[in-house]
Amino acid sequence: MVSVRPVSVTPSSLTYSDIPWIVEHREDRCTLCGHCTSVCPKNAIYLAHRRQRMPKLDILNKNRSNDYRTFVGIRQRTTMANACIGCAMCAMVCPNEAITPVPNTNEHRSLFFHNQKGEPRKRGGRRNAGGPTLLDRILFDRISMLTDPALDAGRHEFNVTTTLGRVLAPEEFLNRTLNGGWIPPTREIFPFVIGSMSFGALSPNMWLGLLQGVAYCNEVLGIPVVMCTGEGGCPPWVLRSRYLKYLILQIASGYFGWDEIIRAIPEMQCDPAAIEIKYGQGAKPGDGGLLMWFKVSKMIARLRGVPEGVDLPSPPVHQTLYSIEESVMKMMQTLSMAFNHKVPVYPKISASTSSKSVLNNLVRNPYAGGLVIDGIDGGTGAAYNVSMDATGHPIASNVRECYLDLIAQGKQNEIPIFAAGGIGKNGNVAQNGMALIMLGASGVHIGKYVMQAAAGCLGNEKNRCNVCNVGICPKGITSQNPKLYRRLDADLVAERVGDIFMSIQTEMKKIMAPLGRSQSLPIGMSDALGINDKDAAERLQIKYVC
Repeated sequence: MVSVRPVSVTPSSLTYSDIPWIVEHREDRCTLCGHCTSVCPKNAIYLAHRRQRMPKLDILNKNRSNDYRTFVGIRQRTTMANACIGCAMCAMVCPNEAITPVPNTNEHRSLFFHNQKGEPRKRGGRRNAGGPTLLDRILFDRISMLTDPALDAGRHEFNVTTTLGRVLAPEEFLNRTLNGGWIPPTREIFPFVIGSMSFGALSPNMWLGLLQGVAYCNEVLGIPVVMCTGEGGCPPWVLRSRYLKYLILQIASGYFGWDEIIRAIPEMQCDPAAIEIKYGQGAKPGDGGLLMWFKVSKMIARLRGVPEGVDLPSPPVHQTLYSIEESVMKMMQTLSMAFNHKVPVYPKISASTSSKSVLNNLVRNPYAGGLVIDGIDGGTGAAYNVSMDATGHPIASNVRECYLDLIAQGKQNEIPIFAAGGIGKNGNVAQNGMALIMLGASGVHIGKYVMQAAAGCLGNEKNRCNVCNVGICPKGITSQNPKLYRRLDADLVAERVGDIFMSIQTEMKKIMAPLGRSQSLPIGMSDALGINDKDAAERLQIKYVC
């Protein structure tokens, strides 16, 4: 007998047990309303006719027969292009709780089939690493027993702001003031900054909601929050509005959106909070950014000055520059002059062993307004897995090393260092941020935490959802498709942004009060930190506690 292999079975064929998420469906509850299939961003499920055999057995007459029933049911696709991502939008819209995705506990074989057509896997979200991070394990173990009994977060005044921009030494400041010299511009801001998420990576409703929330924090709550625009500029009306003072304008290696900014300079009602020059990103250092064609809508194309529907890769480094020294000479001085030397200008780099070299170069330049270091745990809208998982440097040790280098030079109060990458990764945003501040950072940049807390991002470290890069975000956070981003209410996002920063401010006070600090941030106050990991304690030069 010759065996015949079914035509549908190929070397890359997958079954339900091979993919990361399995859709469980209860036929007894389902009313076949079709809500789940219509809302699925991956078309992973569909309604299909099924034929079921119903055996009949007449015992008295010893007859056997079969009946068949035909019905409509939910089926799941097992191709990689349509594999379920576990976003659970189907469960959210189901009126009868008849369907839900369940994570596959087996070692699913789909991991071996992502590399198709010579293209390795790239996705949004973060690397697959769970559990507490190093920052989560740091303890604030110095308690001041002799402070004012009223020194608590509810009844005491706290100064919880930080400085963005170059801070001169007292003698140099006095000398320049008396002799009419140039004083570098500074800003007093909240130490938790909304990090660079571009208008293009985020949907219009999400970006507008963040801007509304930041304006509400400043004008109503009195919390001086600022946000970075990311690469690609921002809507022209924002550049000509009074809300510009709450924005950090970013220029990156692709120079996208900067034509609009240059044209708007004569009409600006106010100066931006700062200018950020992006050289690296923690999630993909040296790899460059990528806005895939799915997300380059007509509005984004016009704003960035490119054709509609094309991939927008950012070069890994600025095309006209060859070193950080040349950048300081060209870009920082040029941008300082463009804004009449009234706006802080600083670079953003990826955390690496060369971060100290960049910092030492900035120390010698009067135009440098600070430095942002982005660690390996930084979020991204689209990056290759190998870049996210294996390229870069953890942020805690990198910031600590740079701060200790500034101390050795006696410059620790002059160049502010801002840390980014993994802050609030497990929800402990205030704890992580304050730990980095006590390690030497003047503030932190947060992005992914804001997306999850303000807009309900569904992605997580267990590979749930994480389709930010292909423009099918089921919540409408990172999509340029109007049918998707209209699901997101910008006003509710703004309301949540206000809640987030009020909560962060309260938690900061709860940490500062036991330390006996109320008039300034405990920047570099490492004697208040401890960790139960001896190697980490030695590396960070903090106490080992067990």
